[in-house]
Amino acid sequence: MKLSGVHSPIVTPFTADGKIDFNTLEAVIEFQLQCGVTGILPGGSTGEFYAMTPTERHDLNSFVKDAVGNRAVLIAGANATTTQDVIGYCRDAEKLGYEAVMLAPPYYSLPAQDEVLKHFQMVLDAMGLPLVLYNFPARAGVEVGYDVLDGLADHPQVIAIKESSGDLSRIPGILERYAGRIQLVCGADDQAYDYFAKGVDAWIAGGANSAPAEHVAVLEAAVAGDLPKSRAAMDKLLPFIENIEGGKYVQKVKYAMELAGVPCGATRAPMMALNDSEKSSVQADFNAMKP
Repeated sequence: MKLSGVHSPIVTPFTADGKIDFNTLEAVIEFQLQCGVTGILPGGSTGEFYAMTPTERHDLNSFVKDAVGNRAVLIAGANATTTQDVIGYCRDAEKLGYEAVMLAPPYYSLPAQDEVLKHFQMVLDAMGLPLVLYNFPARAGVEVGYDVLDGLADHPQVIAIKESSGDLSRIPGILERYAGRIQLVCGADDQAYDYFAKGVDAWIAGGANSAPAEHVAVLEAAVAGDLPKSRAAMDKLLPFIENIEGGKYVQKVKYAMELAGVPCGATRAPMMALNDSEKSSVQADFNAMKP
């Protein structure tokens, strides 16, 4: 299995009383697909998985599977704090018919690298889906280091790594060390052009929720070999990406969804609403990237 195109780790819309808003969720999905997104990923950090109950996560994945059908690649976020819980979410995604799962190391516990490797091996032994690794040490607390990747590179279920570390040296490091074994996927949105200029052709991008067409334009131009066009599209998109990544990420993505015409409700506590100044800043950068 090889990933390509822009994959959107979708937001989870909530109603005014805090329940999952499935009607709006369908609108979110349609918005992504109409703008050329090739993959949908529920249950990621942009989707506030950490603030949801196991039942909600199952219901979310079930709805998304039915709504998307075979119109996009479906990858389930299955992160949790314990290996056993991760296995449970992976098995549930497998039963629902997902094509892959995406996993970072368990967060908060700060496992050592040999423990991270063992964690992934235990998960792989317990389920049959392809695995997309997720390296985002700023959130997980530990990285998916080269020792871990060495231990997983020849496993038939390990297909890719979403790289969100911000360490540009890992682009050539992964491309050269794991060529033909682990696919490198861009997960550092503000560095996307650097990835695509090196031949990376897949992007899992949280900002694509509210600006899917703009993200698709950057990647499609690069894949077509027109790097100047890709660079120009990235330059136009970059201030918006830098804004949402500058703090209060999910709140800003959800507010930008409102600006895009698909209001998705509030974030769950402890994340609180943006103030007027923050909204004005997001709106300015959102409007500036539009034609």
